[in-house]
Amino acid sequence: MIPHVKVQLGKEEEDRVIEVLRSGMLAAGSYVQEFEDEFKRCHDSQYGIATSSATTALHVIVEAMGIGAGDKVITTPYSFIATSNAILHAGATPVFADIDPVTYNLSPTALERAVKDHPEAKAVIVVHLFGLPADMDEILEIANKNNLLVLEDCAQAHGAMYRGKKVGTLGRASAFSFYPSKNITCGEGGMVLTDDPVIEEKIRILVNQGQRRRYYHEMVGYNYRMTNIHAAIGLEQLKKLDLYNQKRIENAKFYDDHIVNPCIQKPVSPSDRKHVYHQYTLKVTNRDALTAYLDANGIGYGIHYPLIMPAQPAYKDIATCSGTWPVAEDLANCCVSIPVHPALSQSDVTTIVEVLNHYR
Repeated sequence: MIPHVKVQLGKEEEDRVIEVLRSGMLAAGSYVQEFEDEFKRCHDSQYGIATSSATTALHVIVEAMGIGAGDKVITTPYSFIATSNAILHAGATPVFADIDPVTYNLSPTALERAVKDHPEAKAVIVVHLFGLPADMDEILEIANKNNLLVLEDCAQAHGAMYRGKKVGTLGRASAFSFYPSKNITCGEGGMVLTDDPVIEEKIRILVNQGQRRRYYHEMVGYNYRMTNIHAAIGLEQLKKLDLYNQKRIENAKFYDDHIVNPCIQKPVSPSDRKHVYHQYTLKVTNRDALTAYLDANGIGYGIHYPLIMPAQPAYKDIATCSGTWPVAEDLANCCVSIPVHPALSQSDVTTIVEVLNHYR
C-alpha cells in the first residue's frame, strides 16, 4: 500500500524531545519561545504566538480582533470545519461565500456578493486550500473597500507564496497548523502570525488563561498554550520545510506531466503563486468508482471534504447556512486527493501515474 500521508520524523526530532524530557521543563517555555522566533523570522513577521492547535489559533485571532456576539464573518464553505467553528466559538455567525471553480479557494466574486447581502460583516477568513494561495489582491481590495478585517487560515499552506509574498503575511493575522498530516508537524500545535501589536498582546493573554502575570487574570482566557515537547519537534521540522515542500512540488509536477487520463481533472496552480501541495486533489465524475479502483491497486487517498460546512448537522439551526453554494457542493461530491507527500519514491509516483492512466 502506498499511504496517502506519511509523517517524516528523524533523529533530530528525537534528540530535541529527549533534551526537553531531560530538562524537566515540559510545559510552555524556552523551546516554545525559540519556535515562535524562528517561525516568525521565516515569514518576516513581527510577532509569532504558538498555540495548542490551528483551531485555537483561529479562535483567539477572531476574539482578539474584537469579533463577538451579533457579528458576522464571511468565509469559504469548503474547508475543514475548524475555520467556521472559530467564528462560532467567538459567538459570531459565519456567512459562506462560494469557491472559485479553478482554484477551489474563496471566490472574490462570491465574496463581493456576500458583502452586499451582509454589509454589516466585520471580517473575512480566507483559506489557502490544499497549499494554494487564494486570490489575495482581489480579496484585499474588496475587504479594504468594505472595512473588513482579513484573517488568513494557512493550516495547509506552510511556505506557499502569492506574488512573491508568503501567505500568512497578507492579512491582519494568520493561523498555521502543525497536525501530523501537514507540511511540517509538531504532533499537534498551531501558530499565530501578526504585525499588529494590539492583537499580539491580547492573544498572548488569551492563550495563557487570561493572564499576563501568573495568577493575575485580566480577562477570561483559555489554556491554549503549546508545550516545549511540541515546540522541540517543530524546531527541527521547520529546518526541513523548504526541502519537504520542494519534494511535494516535484511530485506534483510529475503528476501534472504524466497523468493523461481524460477522466481525471488535475489541480491548477496559477503562475503568480507557489503551491506547496498539502494535497494533490483530483476531480472525477464517479468518485466511488475511482476510490474502489485505488483500493484495489493499493494506493491510499483522502476525501476532502465530503460535506460542505453549512451542510454539517451541527450547523442545521444557523440561519446563514440555508443557502446554496453550487461550486463547493459539486467539488465535495467529486474530489479525491492522492499521495503527494515527500516520503514518496520515484517508483511510488510512477506506480500512481500508471494506475490512474489505466482507470476507466
